[in-house]
Amino acid sequence: GRPQLIRGNKQLLFSGMRVSENCILNLKNKSYSVTADVDMPKDKPANGVIVTQGGEVGGWSFYANEGKLKYCFNFFGIDYYIVTSDTDIPSGKHQLRVEFKYDGGGLAKGADVTLYCDGNQIGKGRVEKTIPMGYSADEACDVGSDTGSPASPEYGPTGNKFNGTINWVQLEIGDDDHNHLVTAEDKVNMAMAKQ
Repeated sequence: GRPQLIRGNKQLLFSGMRVSENCILNLKNKSYSVTADVDMPKDKPANGVIVTQGGEVGGWSFYANEGKLKYCFNFFGIDYYIVTSDTDIPSGKHQLRVEFKYDGGGLAKGADVTLYCDGNQIGKGRVEKTIPMGYSADEACDVGSDTGSPASPEYGPTGNKFNGTINWVQLEIGDDDHNHLVTAEDKVNMAMAKQ
């Protein structure tokens, strides 16, 4: 198995980055938040991917669609849990955020999801189950577009570039990590599947 290169509980990403799943914080089986500092256009509704990990076989995406802020958790391409903001993202400079509050009590549990704009709650929803170990063998984490297969069914494999400016994206993990429940044998099997 390859070593986990990222240490700590925060990571800063920038527009245009495309990095392997092993090069960002492990967000599985725990609570986390994603915060994006963006500048939105005045003449058109917000659209496109802010940050995503995985693809159509599993993963998550934080994006805008027809003006609304959205979060989609893709459970193996079988179930899509989509949380949508109640209001449109306004034009100008804003901090957009999703908080993923993991249920705990083991692996692959659900979570409550809350969307924010400048610290104000603008949407809330639920993810009933999650992927416990790996999203994909060959997808990545993208900032500003989804360059692999789409993690959400609400956008296609092309034309999903974010139409605002992304200044930065910060990932931050909570202190409720359940990854110690993943067995050594399961870790080896996952590493071998990605060879």
